[in-house]
Amino acid sequence: MKFSVWLKLFWMFLKVNLLTTSGPASVGLLYKESVGTIMSESQFVEAVGLSNVLPGSEALKLAMFVGFAAGGLPGVITAIFGAVLPPTVIMLTVVSLLQQFQGQEWMDHFIKGMSPSVGVLIALVSWKIFRSDASKSIGRRALTIATLAFIALWFDLPSPLVLFAAGLLGVILFR
Repeated sequence: MKFSVWLKLFWMFLKVNLLTTSGPASVGLLYKESVGTIMSESQFVEAVGLSNVLPGSEALKLAMFVGFAAGGLPGVITAIFGAVLPPTVIMLTVVSLLQQFQGQEWMDHFIKGMSPSVGVLIALVSWKIFRSDASKSIGRRALTIATLAFIALWFDLPSPLVLFAAGLLGVILFR
């Protein structure tokens, strides 16, 4: 039984990290893969919030959180291995290719074209989490926290500080 959980964790993080090569972009796919199969939506929201507050790679922190929730310490190791393997192989490949195309104009345009889609992806995942059943039941208080967080981030306050403050405000508002 445990081996099947570990295999599932390894495959999930291998797939997520093969299909999405950045931490924020992987959140949407990880949401789809883990919510309902390994963890609840509220656990996932907690994992994303916690991974943004703590320093380090978001993808690895999510792998540790999900891995531990599903399979304890061996689950953490399995999930991290699945999460680290694709980026390592991809980075080695990309670095060798970039050395060949370095300084070419089309490469700059390629990067500029990708940037807006990453922003839209992050906004879409945020919207799905906000519109979830958990957020619907808390109404105005959640909207107040979201609005204050947006304003704080608009004025370039550090995101870990904003998340921590939002958590404290949640403790106060949802008592």
